[in-house]
Amino acid sequence: MIHSLFKDDRQETRLFSRRVLLSAVMATILLLLVAGRVAHLQIEQYPHFSTLSQDNRVKIEPLAPTRGMIYDAHGLLLAGNSPSYSLVIVHEKVEDLEALIAELATLIPIADKDRQRYQRLRRQATPYQGAPLRTHLTEEEIARIAVNSHRFPGVDIRAELLREYPLGEFTAHVLGYVGRINEDELRRIDASDYRGTHYIGKIGVEKAYEEALHGHVGHRQVEVNAKGRVLRVLESQRPAPGQDLHLYLDIRLQRDAAAVMAGRRGALVAIDPRTGGVLALVSRPSFDPNAFVEGIGIKEYAALRDSIDVPLFNRALRGQYPPGSTVKPFVGLGGLATGVVRFHDGKYCRGYYQLPNNEHKYRDWRRGGHGHTGMERAIIESCDVYFYDLAHDMGIDRLHAFLGEFGFGARTGVDVAGELGGLLPSREWKRRARNRGWYPGETLIVGIGQGAFLATPLQLAVATATLANRGRFIVPQVARATHVPGLGAPQPIPPRVRDLKLNPRHLDQVIQAMVQVVEGPSGTARRIRTPAYRIAGKTGTAQVFTVGQKERYNEAQVAERKRDHAWFIAFAPVEEPRIAVAVIVENGGHGGSVAAPIARAVLDSHLLGKSPVLETQGEDADGE
Repeated sequence: MIHSLFKDDRQETRLFSRRVLLSAVMATILLLLVAGRVAHLQIEQYPHFSTLSQDNRVKIEPLAPTRGMIYDAHGLLLAGNSPSYSLVIVHEKVEDLEALIAELATLIPIADKDRQRYQRLRRQATPYQGAPLRTHLTEEEIARIAVNSHRFPGVDIRAELLREYPLGEFTAHVLGYVGRINEDELRRIDASDYRGTHYIGKIGVEKAYEEALHGHVGHRQVEVNAKGRVLRVLESQRPAPGQDLHLYLDIRLQRDAAAVMAGRRGALVAIDPRTGGVLALVSRPSFDPNAFVEGIGIKEYAALRDSIDVPLFNRALRGQYPPGSTVKPFVGLGGLATGVVRFHDGKYCRGYYQLPNNEHKYRDWRRGGHGHTGMERAIIESCDVYFYDLAHDMGIDRLHAFLGEFGFGARTGVDVAGELGGLLPSREWKRRARNRGWYPGETLIVGIGQGAFLATPLQLAVATATLANRGRFIVPQVARATHVPGLGAPQPIPPRVRDLKLNPRHLDQVIQAMVQVVEGPSGTARRIRTPAYRIAGKTGTAQVFTVGQKERYNEAQVAERKRDHAWFIAFAPVEEPRIAVAVIVENGGHGGSVAAPIARAVLDSHLLGKSPVLETQGEDADGE
């Protein structure tokens, strides 16, 4: 009764109606907002979200080009590509990397070095590119991973072609090798053309011809599911394969040269004087380049790097040694060309040479001297005194200019990456490098190829080939031709040639003296003479340390690694030269007894097709 007195039904009805109306208005406003948002997303933002959806469904994958093959002069494969399967992890798709690797390790062996390499390569990889955890998977390992693939998001098995060097250490220093692209190289290369490619030429021919060998990247457009698995290929553009390289290198000669150099430290370069083609380029000891393709282990690399024999060092291109008496034919030719001396002019050798008003004695290798000596005998018997006097008469300026024409003191320009240029001393060099003036005694030392004078085996081989070619200087080339697979014949690489314009009579005289070095009864290389063909050569010995003015060099009392280096240069046949050779044996002693037999074995291999037989020679003095 009391409740009914205070109840106002009309008021409650109005209040309820207002609440219902307010709720309806709010609901309508919210519906309009949702509808407006949907309209904005579906209509105005449709192109944007359609693109994102398409990107989630469609991916563009790079297709790596096939690297070009490398063949020797006879078509033998020197560098090829072999298929390999790798286990790749895309780090961005993995929640717990360590747990994933631990689980994968229950299926296939994963070593510590695999983990270390993955971490290194992952840091270098672009996002979502992935990096290999294991390479060279077996068929059984591939099957285990494939069966369990649903358990491993972010894990994939990828097939790729890996570089392979069938002849291993025999071609390491000339071909070089490829390896994974590092951060410094990423900054230098066109990254867009290396998408999908992990390898690049590091040294040697592989680096020098990287652009031709690499090719150009392609791509394919694929449809993927929510897990990133490829459902189908929508379209593709095939990559352009790299060009094949055909070399002048004769692998049979290369192996024979390596065989006769086995057990020694040194280098040998053989060139065809007619073309400038490098027939053999050997540096011993060597290494297996295949170990570097996928990344060599830390311990394995340390063993090579720290070896006292430095097998990673390319002695043929980067070894800089005093050329010793091998430069005497060139110095003699320079004396004739500049008019300082005539071929038959004689000089008296009494076992030493002294500059005017100077007590210092520049000694000859023969203690009692050679007596009255002309240029021919001076080259044959390697008379130091003759060339001391000739160098003094020429002066360092003319001597430097003439020897520079044969390529001394500069890179030859060979198409193998990593060459050094040696050192041909001059006034300007000494002022620049040592801030001191030039002394006459230094000219004498340059005249016999000692002192600051440094040359590489390649430089001496090129200079010898130029002499054989009668003054025609051809820049050495390892590669003979390039070839686009499936398109026509190989395209020759034209040689680069210049003419030194030397007097033919002077050339005849110096070359005949070099012939007598081998054929003459007193020649320093007389033990390698052969009736099969005629050889023009010159022995040399490069000092490792300086002997005191009142001391005599005694090889038996010197530590092995402080003994003189043995040199020999030669070309043959003399009448129509087909091969020029330069050989150095580190700490080998005498060129005539150590380096010359090696050169003779290589000449026999090339000219006669004979298997190399290295005969033990007695020791001859070589004129140092």
